[in-house]
Amino acid sequence: MRSEMNFVTAEQLAEIMGISKGHAYKIIHVLNEELQTKGFLTVSGRVPRKYLEKRCYGIEEVTT
Repeated sequence: MRSEMNFVTAEQLAEIMGISKGHAYKIIHVLNEELQTKGFLTVSGRVPRKYLEKRCYGIEEVTT
């Protein structure tokens, strides 16, 4: 249950940003590639909430 709070799924991202689920998966893929380049482990189809908030302007206002 705690991991649900720390990670955003493609379905949640699509709802937050008002985009299609397919496009949300593409965004998550890009963000996870960035994290992998920095040496972090990633979970397919999910992105850490904090990293998403850092990378996407205005998203922290919607998710809090």
